Amino acid sequence: MKELIISAETERLEEVLAFVRGILESYNCPMEDLIAIEIAVEEIYVNIAHYAYHPEVGEASIRCRVEKEPLRVIIEFMDGGIPYNPLEKADPDISLSAEERDVGGLGIYMVKNSMDDVAYKRENGKNIFTIQKNLRETAG
Repeated sequence: MKELIISAETERLEEVLAFVRGILESYNCPMEDLIAIEIAVEEIYVNIAHYAYHPEVGEASIRCRVEKEPLRVIIEFMDGGIPYNPLEKADPDISLSAEERDVGGLGIYMVKNSMDDVAYKRENGKNIFTIQKNLRETAG
């Protein structure tokens, strides 16, 4: 498992995406899967940067590994910020217009629907949020 430890600031998002992208590209990750994963990574990391330590800045750890049987990527986000399980928030009612819906929750809803598995736990004073995406095999 490869790990990136970085200050949880939105300005560092591109470094986080480059870290994940570099790992996935070495496995010839299909573009459709790569885009879905990058959107999920952005949503989770930006939430950590905005809310975990607010108004201070803390550290985030992003761990990424690819397993081959079945081919899938597992990405784990850890922070020592305030305890928060985004999976406890009710899914937004997407049948309502944006003006009628409650604020918040749409990003994590998209993550839950684009990944094959999402999980949260609080352990040793850390928020640990894990996403998993099964990858399609590509030729070459």
